[in-house]
Amino acid sequence: MTQDEQQPLLGIPSATPVFPDEVPDAEAATRPPAHEAKTLTWTSAYILVVSRVIGSGIFATPGSIVKSAGSVGLSLLIWGVGTVLAACGLAVSLEYGCMLPRSGGDKVYLEYTYPRPRFLASTLIAVQAVVLGFTASNCIVFAKYTFFAFDIQPTELQHKILALGLITFVTGMHGFFLRTGIWVQNVLGWLKIFLVGAISLTGIWVILARPPSETDASFGGSRGGVFSWDSLWEGSNWSWNLLSTSLFKVIYSYAGLSNLNNVMNEVRNPVRTLKTVCPAALMTAGALYFLANISYFLVIPIDEIKNSGELVAALLFERLFGNQIGQTLLPLAIAISAAGNVMVVTFALARVNQEIARQGFLPWSKVLSSSRPFGAPLGGLLVHYVPSVLVIALPPQGDVYNFILDVEGYPGQFFSLAVTLGLLLLRYKEPDLPRPFKAWLPAVWLRVLISLVLLSSPFFHPEGGKGDVGFFYATYAIVGTGVNRVVFGVVYWYVWTVLLPRWGGYHLEEEKAVTEDGVAHNKLVRVYE
Repeated sequence: MTQDEQQPLLGIPSATPVFPDEVPDAEAATRPPAHEAKTLTWTSAYILVVSRVIGSGIFATPGSIVKSAGSVGLSLLIWGVGTVLAACGLAVSLEYGCMLPRSGGDKVYLEYTYPRPRFLASTLIAVQAVVLGFTASNCIVFAKYTFFAFDIQPTELQHKILALGLITFVTGMHGFFLRTGIWVQNVLGWLKIFLVGAISLTGIWVILARPPSETDASFGGSRGGVFSWDSLWEGSNWSWNLLSTSLFKVIYSYAGLSNLNNVMNEVRNPVRTLKTVCPAALMTAGALYFLANISYFLVIPIDEIKNSGELVAALLFERLFGNQIGQTLLPLAIAISAAGNVMVVTFALARVNQEIARQGFLPWSKVLSSSRPFGAPLGGLLVHYVPSVLVIALPPQGDVYNFILDVEGYPGQFFSLAVTLGLLLLRYKEPDLPRPFKAWLPAVWLRVLISLVLLSSPFFHPEGGKGDVGFFYATYAIVGTGVNRVVFGVVYWYVWTVLLPRWGGYHLEEEKAVTEDGVAHNKLVRVYE
């Protein structure tokens, strides 16, 4: 072979030397792509964020949060703190998204901020996408609420088949019918806003529309009394381990605030849209979450909330409107809401996977990165589909929902910390880089502090030696850190970027390329010596 012979990389990165001099092209990185189809209007972008934020969180997690916190006051405090932390995280993603307006989200930001060690950031993002880039929790909630609505006691196999059917349907819809899929997720998004608004307004209805004596008789005399100062904090559990897992659940309920950052190539007027859509989504979700929690506490005794599992919203409407509406229509609507969340998550993560494949970090990258023949990232959808199926099908029922939430939330704190520190680093290294939005510095540092605290919290011994699952309380942290970051991340990066090039007599380079559908990107190639 000649010295300059090259061949496309099919799934193996790095180079000699490991720490090269190349740095990202700032002008290219900060310029929005010109060739992607702009399919997302402001309304579609808003629904993409809101529908991602409002998934199973407000319907399924209040019970486990109250169980961990022990009191009404501490539960509401956790939701309030989680909302503030979500706003801090949003400020960081807004600055990055306006500064580097390209699809890919954290992948783009980490690659630009940390070019050395070469390909390490890209490898970790790729590993995250393949190993933990699943959409399982809302599929599980969809199946559980659907069976609950029709008063069916499912077997474990039936439960999993329905959850798998949802992720299969969504993948097919987004892979073969792009515009129809966007229309369906818009409809489900507006339904979701109406649904949570209806739940929230029931609390106001209980307070204002019925006589006090009638309300007290209907709801166990709890009207208003649950919010007296003594009752508010009664039974509070201040164990940091349990509180931190509850914070993870609240933060997870706001996780979709950066969803638009993943699909910036497809957004009309991306910078302006990002700056307005995401704060609007945060205010919408925050107000609805707070009012919904108030409704739960006004209508349902706290002991029932603690024991409700993921069915607290169904109990609310059952007590207000009777069995027919409470046990049928609402759970079915919540199942539809969870399905809408699965649609927007799948839509966004498929684009991230496509960006990873375009650069050459996945096997069969040419196939997986193409948008042909339907103008949709079918390859990226398949990369998302496979781990989702495995997570739904393999784990046994029981503590699986809480464990999935924890495993999904915990590793993301590493990326959150790296991105937030990177924002501070870029302000020092590249102060003249155009920043259409600039995050408030105390919010950035608060985000750093909270990320550090949340990363360490699982290893503090909880009261009684037991967390919110039946096995070792720090299992999710060990799985998220050890397996994902060390075994599949750093080790794979070292083998891919150091050992294989050394043994094969080649090194890796990035070259500019254009896909069959006209999208410019960087591609990794082997250069033989």
